[in-house]
Amino acid sequence: MCGIAGFSSLSGNYHHHSAASINTLVAMRQRIAHRGHDQTGEYLCAHAGLAHTRLAIRDIQLGRQPMTRRREGAAFSIAYNGEIYNADELREELRALGATFETASDTEVILEGYIHWGDGIIPRLNGIFAFAVWDDAKRRLLLARDRSGVKPLFYAVRGDEIIFASEIKALFEHPALSPEIDTDSLREILALGPARTDGLGVFSGVREVRMGRKLIWDAEGLREIPYWRLESHPHEDSYVMTVETVRHLVRDAVRRQMVSDVPVCSFLSGGLDSSVVTALACEALKGSGLTLSTFSFDFTGNDRHFASNAFQPERDRPYVDALVPLLGVNHTHLTCDERDLIGLLDEAVDAKDLPGMADVDASLLAFCRIVAARNKVALTGECADEIFGGYPWFYRPELMGADGFPWAADMSVRELLLKDDLIAELRLSEYAHRRYEESLAAMPRLPGESPLAARQREISWLNLNWFMPTLLTRMDRTSMYSGLEARVPFADHRIVEYLWNVPFYMKRKGDSEKSLLRDAMRGLLPDRVLWRKKSPYPKTYDPAYTAMLKARLTEILSDPAAPVRALIDPSKARCFMEGPMQTSMPWFGQLMAAPQLIAYFIQIDTWMRKYNLSV
Repeated sequence: MCGIAGFSSLSGNYHHHSAASINTLVAMRQRIAHRGHDQTGEYLCAHAGLAHTRLAIRDIQLGRQPMTRRREGAAFSIAYNGEIYNADELREELRALGATFETASDTEVILEGYIHWGDGIIPRLNGIFAFAVWDDAKRRLLLARDRSGVKPLFYAVRGDEIIFASEIKALFEHPALSPEIDTDSLREILALGPARTDGLGVFSGVREVRMGRKLIWDAEGLREIPYWRLESHPHEDSYVMTVETVRHLVRDAVRRQMVSDVPVCSFLSGGLDSSVVTALACEALKGSGLTLSTFSFDFTGNDRHFASNAFQPERDRPYVDALVPLLGVNHTHLTCDERDLIGLLDEAVDAKDLPGMADVDASLLAFCRIVAARNKVALTGECADEIFGGYPWFYRPELMGADGFPWAADMSVRELLLKDDLIAELRLSEYAHRRYEESLAAMPRLPGESPLAARQREISWLNLNWFMPTLLTRMDRTSMYSGLEARVPFADHRIVEYLWNVPFYMKRKGDSEKSLLRDAMRGLLPDRVLWRKKSPYPKTYDPAYTAMLKARLTEILSDPAAPVRALIDPSKARCFMEGPMQTSMPWFGQLMAAPQLIAYFIQIDTWMRKYNLSV
């Protein structure tokens, strides 16, 4: 797992100013050095430059990047971030075609695959990836990103040059780019955030290679082309066959993602998803003599302050304690203090380059930092809710029927602190609804579906294209900021493809969300864990945290130089913070309520200061 950066110009010649070009490449990859401290490298030719910073997971000695191979006098070079889980099979296919390999790395598999199959290598890959290939013979740059957008890849075009990097911050190390925002930037932050329109980088002129797309830069210009799309068709498998298929796909995904030359650990919350992944990982390790290390997360004092609610009915700790001896794992309970959480709000912005999920990001950043001190690779249960329909908006009529994103349907909460003239100018509801309608217009529909089934398909589409990428962005930035690779077996594209067409009545039977996944994993976990009510990622319930947030925002608003003052009406903010904090008014998903609204505006101020942004 790594960070990549680079640039390409077909009209200029980087050799004419090679020292400056190399310096820019070095500056770009140094800015994302947290993504891997093990090795670094740069490659420069006349029309392209590639840079790489490496977290060594496979073929630690020989897998250096950028990697170049020559065929018939032509050079092919790659900078790659990710893991390819079917690399061994692809390597054998390529050997049969005459390819020879100098390393055991998946990097070389992609590069040899490109040499033999061209862009046809991309849909053959099972994994998480973002890579750049420079083809010197064709004077062509290829950028590609995995199907679910697990790995990031941003870019910007300035004149005749394209500049790209794993994270936005690295783009701004290029002399042609500087951070700027416009009206739509504010709309993205205030109407949709912490979600983001696929393909947009919020900063003016910054874009991201979209999920399941490749981007070609050559003499014909810049083109972004889908190499993968979900297709809608009738699901013809019986329920028994569907259960068997899900069991096979999930087990195979976890088994493949155990591949590593360094030890793999697992996040174990005690919930269904992480427990399934952990149990299957233990199963895959049987006979190896290795013991899986696992980690769970909670907040200091939550045993005293926890308040049961519809979203989080009970604490996770008792379930973890029951699973540890059963699975035979080496477990560590991690806790985060609220004071640390406040301080990490700023670092979470630095990790993401944007305001994010407030303390939901900050706490994961704290936990990943501790895990990274012991392990380089972690398995997570992320994405199961989006794929198997675990969220309440998949089945609660009042959320399903929302004319907008069901996890953020109430725009009034987002506007609570904003200045009236800004509300009138930005028209946030219109912007969010336009994005919502654009997204649904792109969905592959299935003719003849009932209105209910059609709406459930829409909800699934919105989750896969909006909510899941938000959580995957959070996972990538917080883990990689700490030098930890987080793997997401449930996001295996084979699982996504299959579940896309499984009708919702099969995914949820009776009163139990994700009953399909539970049925598929019968016998793997105790029924107490297998059939427990969904409990989301932990959050703090300590009133002291809310008090600290109020004090921090009050301090910010008292600073005449605070950039967020251009957005917030101080009297509205004062009234809001003096009133009762409604922890049951979620404005994004299940975890972000009144305290997180305050924290989000604190992050907006941090972001605007960091990049010297003004409205």
